Amino acid sequence: MLSPKPWRAEAVIQLVAGVFVCLCLGVVTAGLLRQAGVPAFKSPDSFANILVATLSFQGAAWFLIFIFLKQHDTHWRDAFGFRNVKLKKALLLAAGVLALALPVVLGLQYGSALALEKLGWPPENQRAVELLAHAKSFWLRGYLAFFAMVLAPVAEEFIFRGVLFPFIKQRGWPKLAWFGVSFLFALIHFNAPSFVPLFALALVFTWLYEKTDCLLAPIAAHSLFNTANLVILFTQSR
Repeated sequence: MLSPKPWRAEAVIQLVAGVFVCLCLGVVTAGLLRQAGVPAFKSPDSFANILVATLSFQGAAWFLIFIFLKQHDTHWRDAFGFRNVKLKKALLLAAGVLALALPVVLGLQYGSALALEKLGWPPENQRAVELLAHAKSFWLRGYLAFFAMVLAPVAEEFIFRGVLFPFIKQRGWPKLAWFGVSFLFALIHFNAPSFVPLFALALVFTWLYEKTDCLLAPIAAHSLFNTANLVILFTQSR
């Protein structure tokens, strides 16, 4: 059962607004540098563009998370669940649940892509997937793998499961917390074929957090899911 969280409304708004502002600044900065003719930013697929894009959202979120926790006098070990007495069980449950959910999520993704194709809307892979598939640089592949397995899971799970879900639920809107936050999580990935599977996956992550009261559980499941996708992608691209 999820324990009450002390998140204050003004701090939650500041966190979400801060991430949004950083994302916008990153987009504007990359655009201005590209227009200025800076060689590293000429190609949208360049390492410099990718670095700015990822660090302006998930990277900035890491920094803002620590400010958020400081505002609440909460240690990061407590917020992420490192001090949870059932940490090992929570991580094992995360791995087991993901093993069961992964075929379902992949099936939903395949079905969504097929349905969109029949509707005359040719599906496209997520931008990160395309970049990984066509990346020739070892360093670019390495960074994108680190982003998928570490940077993104921590930042996204803290914001969506760690903050927004309990904040909305504790204010008397449990259904909105479950389904609204999961909807938003799927939406921010900006990929039509992945929307339904990501929505389902978000519900799985939410259930893990609710069940274990340990944020590391959905983080671990999220990281393992991305890792599995990386393995599949690298296997298919050979």
